[in-house]
Amino acid sequence: MARRQANGRVRIGIANRFHARLAALSGATPELTRPPEPRDIGSIPRGRDLARGRFRMAGHMIDSDPERIWDQPPPDRYFAHELHGFGWLDDLAAAADAAARETAARAVMAWIARFGRGSGPGWTPAVTGRRVMRWIDHSAMILDKATPGQSAAFRRSLAQQTVFLSRRARSAPPGLPRLTALCALIHAGLSLSGMDRHVARAADAVGQDCARQIDAEGGIASRNPEELLNAFALLTRAATDLREAGFTPATQHLSAIERIAPTLRALRHADGALARFHGGGSGAEGRLDLALSLAGGRAMTARGLAMGYARLAAGRSTVIVDAARPPMGRQSVNAHASTLALELTSGRRPLIVNCGSGARFGADWRRAARATAAHSTLAIEGYSSSRLAAGARAELAEIPDQVWAQPESDPQGQTLTAGHNGYVPTHGLTHVRTLHLAGDGRTLTGEDTLGAMSVADRRRFETVMERIGHRGVPFALHFHLHPDVEATADASGLRVTLRLKSGETWIFSHDGTAEMSLRPSVYLDERLPEPRASRQIVLSGTLQDYAMTLGWTLAKSQDTPTAIRDILRDDDPDPFA
Repeated sequence: MARRQANGRVRIGIANRFHARLAALSGATPELTRPPEPRDIGSIPRGRDLARGRFRMAGHMIDSDPERIWDQPPPDRYFAHELHGFGWLDDLAAAADAAARETAARAVMAWIARFGRGSGPGWTPAVTGRRVMRWIDHSAMILDKATPGQSAAFRRSLAQQTVFLSRRARSAPPGLPRLTALCALIHAGLSLSGMDRHVARAADAVGQDCARQIDAEGGIASRNPEELLNAFALLTRAATDLREAGFTPATQHLSAIERIAPTLRALRHADGALARFHGGGSGAEGRLDLALSLAGGRAMTARGLAMGYARLAAGRSTVIVDAARPPMGRQSVNAHASTLALELTSGRRPLIVNCGSGARFGADWRRAARATAAHSTLAIEGYSSSRLAAGARAELAEIPDQVWAQPESDPQGQTLTAGHNGYVPTHGLTHVRTLHLAGDGRTLTGEDTLGAMSVADRRRFETVMERIGHRGVPFALHFHLHPDVEATADASGLRVTLRLKSGETWIFSHDGTAEMSLRPSVYLDERLPEPRASRQIVLSGTLQDYAMTLGWTLAKSQDTPTAIRDILRDDDPDPFA
């Protein structure tokens, strides 16, 4: 199977190179027929870094002149794809100064000179799609001081890349890569003179892909919330552009938008950020709101489980829990062993988080962040609830075959009872988690049980105990804190005071069954240049019998002062300065 997959990738790579070189023979120089309209929000600090020649991507950094960056050997394929995809033009546009505009123009023109004839790692459908959309959206910045010759070379290269997409978009891997290539083909077809002949077929293909890849509940197989947002943003933008140009989007296309919108609302915390699970981040600020506004329709939120996640919301608090089986196969290459992990946000302030995706920070961070211990849930020491396969792609090879969840509501609040048997193969143990969020959102009460639930499970547990000399099975219940949370443990070892930047104070307490400690943790965010240090509350112990239950509570003891309501972002200027 692995050899067959490798041979398939080789054939696809050869076909991409052939069609890239063939497309580069096109001599058409179309005009840009629509004004550029960037719709993705970049990072000002990253844009300023880029303008200084600091290309930080996928966990690596290269200091280089924008014209010479293409001569540097990429550290890995993730860096290469990010560099050649030009998503970082959003950051340069956010910086919006002369140095940023000059960096963008020089980098694009140098890429055309070096790779415009169909060579290099950037000629895959998905990477080409990202590049084409960014070039068109930021064409005003790129061509700000371009000579007529440079402008013609830019437009000619766009035409060649559009021809390549017309031939190779459907060969992209299913899911977000293929959707990116097809929506880019629509965008280019509507933006370049003489290229509208590609639009109708691409629009039909988008509809067909929506029918296959977006399930009846508005979810995707990878269960990555940010990937779902990216697909939604592509679909809403393509639908808007098609309508404005007089085309009618496919029925399946519009139906997918209607199904996805409630799911994304259910995956959004009180601060507007997405839950960070299975390789996804919180999403660029404002992107979800923009996509929802373009989608239109009623502002409905999914009930029950949304793409396998349970949402408890009351007052100013939201809790989102991974309550379904992880992805399998190639959809799991970015998936995490996060079953039953939770996140808690109060107002605009995240409190309990997961470490996040380490993909942008190198292979070691990527692997470590996928482990159960990097999530706010229970882990057996040295084991994860899902196990990675061997090999470079590191798909999930062993996942819980039973994951269940029962959400309930009553006048006193909302309750979730969920469990998984991911530790049965290794220890004969099942994890059951019960959460109750009070009706005012001020108290989250939890119980985590680790136990051997059946006769067969007890026999397996006994076998494990014999093998380890009846020393017991060590476990730890993790609560990773956002870096902005200040944590102070009291002398009793039973309470931790958590202070948020907004002025809110929460108290974490537990029933004394396990030993509590404050330990180092890390917060991984692709928008940050480096992993950010944080802390975690850990309840640790050793299971000696067939089962044990840990009880704990998170209770708000002090609200945000009403006089300084928490409405500012961290990067907003101080209004009192």
